[in-house]
Amino acid sequence: MRGKIVKGIAGFYYVWCEDDKLYECKAKGSFRKEGIKPLVGDNVTVCVLDEEKHLGNLEEILPRKNELIRPAVANVDQALIVFAMANPMPNLNLLDRFLLMMEWQNVETIICFSKQDIVSEEEEKHFLSIYEKCANQVLTISNTENMGIDKVKQCLEGKTTVLAGPSGVGKSSILNALDPRFSLAVGEVSKALGRGRHTTRHVEMFPLDEDTYVIDTPGFSSFDTEELDLELKARLPETFPEFAPYLGQCRFVGCSHVKEKGCAVLQAVKDGKIPASRHRSYVRLHDELKDLRDWQRR
Repeated sequence: MRGKIVKGIAGFYYVWCEDDKLYECKAKGSFRKEGIKPLVGDNVTVCVLDEEKHLGNLEEILPRKNELIRPAVANVDQALIVFAMANPMPNLNLLDRFLLMMEWQNVETIICFSKQDIVSEEEEKHFLSIYEKCANQVLTISNTENMGIDKVKQCLEGKTTVLAGPSGVGKSSILNALDPRFSLAVGEVSKALGRGRHTTRHVEMFPLDEDTYVIDTPGFSSFDTEELDLELKARLPETFPEFAPYLGQCRFVGCSHVKEKGCAVLQAVKDGKIPASRHRSYVRLHDELKDLRDWQRR
């Protein structure tokens, strides 16, 4: 029968099947030989081995709409990226890298800034002004005050959304606010380290409503995807949406948009049309990637 992988742990895949039952499955051996890895979000066919104990084998992975490298999920419509505006303070370079990764993988993105209740109105406006042109939508929420959760729910309706962000920013709290039945563990922010403690240990899909799913993922603190970095090097300016109106308008062909005279992007930064912080993030990434060579590709 057909089903959807909702969780994968230690070589076991948990598949919600069309008979409204959850089956614990192992993938057949040929998957490994062919280099195929089942992912949460995959639509699959299952051979039931024991109906009473809900055991089965994964027989086939049906064609994927898409496949993300990080987080490793399949068949998503959009990404909801959650970063706190304070406690822990946001690493905007990390947020920018995640935005670039979603842009590279052609996934629509919603940015959700959490902990609205502990920042000033000016600080909130600051984050919105930087990122309002970088994603489909930018939301601010407070889980403790239940502010903005209805807006999040509207964005998720009828879609499969991957939820991602660092630890301690409130991803599990958002899911609990959307549906208290999930009762997910919520971690605290370490005062010594200034960052969150991991509470989500694996990728798991949760149904919110008919045709509405959210995929929770473990928190991240860095990206080190070599393949991604090589792709970004080739098309870094294109992955900054704010740069789009100015690309091709520079005085010199092959402009890197870092410090060249006659650069239309730099002029837009000077004129306040592109946030200076976003251009600084671009320059930092450009400097990190410029020495990569294609022979380094695995």
